Amino acid sequence: MNSIASTAPRIDIEQARFNMVEQQIRPWEVLDPVVLDLLMRMRREDFVPPAHRALAFADLEIPLGHGETMLSPKLEARMLQELMLNESDSILEIGTGSGYMTALLASLGRHVYSVDIEPEFTRGAAPKLATAGIGNVTLETGDAARGWDKHGPYDAIVLTGSVPVLPESFQLSLKPGGRLLAVVGNAPAMQARLITCTGNNAFRSVALFETCIPPLKNAPRLQRFVF
Repeated sequence: MNSIASTAPRIDIEQARFNMVEQQIRPWEVLDPVVLDLLMRMRREDFVPPAHRALAFADLEIPLGHGETMLSPKLEARMLQELMLNESDSILEIGTGSGYMTALLASLGRHVYSVDIEPEFTRGAAPKLATAGIGNVTLETGDAARGWDKHGPYDAIVLTGSVPVLPESFQLSLKPGGRLLAVVGNAPAMQARLITCTGNNAFRSVALFETCIPPLKNAPRLQRFVF
């Protein structure tokens, strides 16, 4: 009797995880079997703030505090798929947040350097990643809205917050063949873009889809001239 009662919530969670993948993520053109398998294995609920645990698999952004949010599952999944990560990749993540995206990136790449401006997020992500058995991550606190070439060049860079204008420093931190995924623009018109380094100071930019997410703190803005 007690054994059945203790396992029931786990079954509910696994059903919710399955529904998240099948009803939210697959319809958003995320079909890479490696990504889908990872999303089924990684315990998203362990990275969600306890007060919002019931919303772990909902199609929405979850508040994290400090005006920041956890991206929706389908957006996290689509970003992951578009980056086309390899197990040898060195990855830079701007905006650690809950640490969930960090865990996903680290599961597919060699090492993740994750930077957040809020010390609370950096501290909070460490034990969650350890519980998930992920050790190939370096967590740092700092303002990386204009770039973070400390460990570069990188094979992949992802910005988990939007920027009104994308600083060139991010592109210059890519290795040849490296990919940069960023959401660029101002609300309500933002666009996810994938930028690939095709050679020495040569880049190809592709518009992926429209979306709208909170901006990175201290993200640079377009200069406005007053006459």
